[in-house]
Amino acid sequence: MDDAAVLTNQKHLFSLPDGEHYLNCAYMSPTPKRVVEAGVRGIMRKTAPSGIHAEDFFRDNETVRQLFARLIGASAPERVAIIPAASYGIATVARNLTFAPGQNIVVAEGQFPSNVYAWREAARRHGVELRTVMPPDRVPRGEAWTARVVEAIDAETIVVAAAPLHWTDGTCFDLEAMGARARDCDAAFVVDGTQAVGAMPFDVARVQPDALVCAGYKWLLGPYSVGLAYFGPRFDGGIPLEEGWAARRGSEDFRRLIDYQDDYHPGALRYDVGERSNFILMPMLLAALEQVLEWDLHDVQAYCRSITAELFDAVRDLGFGVEGEAGRAGHLFGLHAPAHVDLEEVKRELQARRVSVSLRGSAIRVSPHVYNDASDVAALLEVLRDHVSHAA
Repeated sequence: MDDAAVLTNQKHLFSLPDGEHYLNCAYMSPTPKRVVEAGVRGIMRKTAPSGIHAEDFFRDNETVRQLFARLIGASAPERVAIIPAASYGIATVARNLTFAPGQNIVVAEGQFPSNVYAWREAARRHGVELRTVMPPDRVPRGEAWTARVVEAIDAETIVVAAAPLHWTDGTCFDLEAMGARARDCDAAFVVDGTQAVGAMPFDVARVQPDALVCAGYKWLLGPYSVGLAYFGPRFDGGIPLEEGWAARRGSEDFRRLIDYQDDYHPGALRYDVGERSNFILMPMLLAALEQVLEWDLHDVQAYCRSITAELFDAVRDLGFGVEGEAGRAGHLFGLHAPAHVDLEEVKRELQARRVSVSLRGSAIRVSPHVYNDASDVAALLEVLRDHVSHAA
């Protein structure tokens, strides 16, 4: 890697308090300064709404679509929909699939609830099997878990619901292998990219998902309650969850909105949430995407790996289980505690020392980003060493 291309610490772009070790972007990202400024401008703009014109209901939306398409390698921005949450995008997918008894839905065990509940409901309502693929008993487990998912897909699979990595501990999945098997079986391949897109490279041309959904408030660095989704050709001509006026052709002409149109705008715009033109949230999301796109995401991964390089041998020595480097993301990983460690006590001590991580399942989930440095990781390791030595 060209040394000139490697990121340096980016904390100056954020407003994190001194002395706080925030290793928890998978929970919620801190808001970059430029995104805060965009939100404040949006609030102030609403104080004098006479300055908001018809074209303003569309301009930022289209820019956001273009930026997100660029981020995920999509050639057609019109395949990007504006959604309020990942669950909204998954529900849109579920509404536009035809289920029949005897079919099955394949998910990995412990996926984020937004990518499970819709499939549980579909299974209950339509009499199909929800096929949950369990992980191997030990880490490393990424390669073997992927193989189990691929094996679970068959000619009766209607949808494969997946993610680039497991949200609880960062176990990486081979989406290309899963997607290839899904296509072989004519199953819809649906990816929740919330914990990956914006932090690690993602290319829709390689992965070929039928749908990709992303909440905006984590690695996309945007505000809460707005996100983005990519819908491939399988969902052309589908039925949206709601019938928003802005989704229809000719909606740019406010004088003719009562000349009701049956035709939608092309592509995925039909799946946009109502009031998509939020004059506070959309400028914030736009600024956030601009910030993310200023970084090479390979460099983001390299930076996160560099500041955590000495952590893994140290925690293994303490008895923690960790996925191998090849199957572990740089920006999100889990430390699986030995049985004698009380994770709730560890959590309280971490909070007392202002180290922010998450407990997810059996793992301490650590999710560094470019505003962190080696001192944040050292603070985490100090707590783990102290606690394990006392527990022993």
